[in-house]
Amino acid sequence: MKKTINKSVIELVEGDITEMETHAIVNAANAALQLGGGVAGAIRRKGGPAIQAECDKIGGTHVGGAVITTGGNLKARHVIHAVGPRMGEGGEDEKLRNATLASLEVAEQNHLTSISFPAISAGIFGFPIERCAHIMLSATIGYLQRNTTIEKVSFCLLGKESFRTFVDELSRQS
Repeated sequence: MKKTINKSVIELVEGDITEMETHAIVNAANAALQLGGGVAGAIRRKGGPAIQAECDKIGGTHVGGAVITTGGNLKARHVIHAVGPRMGEGGEDEKLRNATLASLEVAEQNHLTSISFPAISAGIFGFPIERCAHIMLSATIGYLQRNTTIEKVSFCLLGKESFRTFVDELSRQS
């Protein structure tokens, strides 16, 4: 599914984010930037040790923040590590919104025109997928409605249920 917002496109795909051919993919990171399980583990396995080495040099970032590293052996040239909230820590909606916006800003600051997001915090961090879709899509649509150099934002979703949830939410918002 694709929707045009201003001069940019939002695309929803079901699949493996490590196979995306956008300029950057987003890692649903922890604050220490340790590539463990889930999306981060897949990125570590396919991207190789260079990504973790750069994360170690950076040292970490705050919940709601984002930093950029090489893409290592991935098809994407870069990985943007966005730290989403853990369910129950408080202020989760705002923190997820901030992580989404910070990722888009980091992409733009680094002159990247395409980016792929997973459903940040909806895995082991326990964030409800419906809320995740609503927040991430509304933040992205708002960002793309202004003057931006980002041409394409993909949401690469693992599994039919997550994909369908994002499709339904994008249909409601656009």
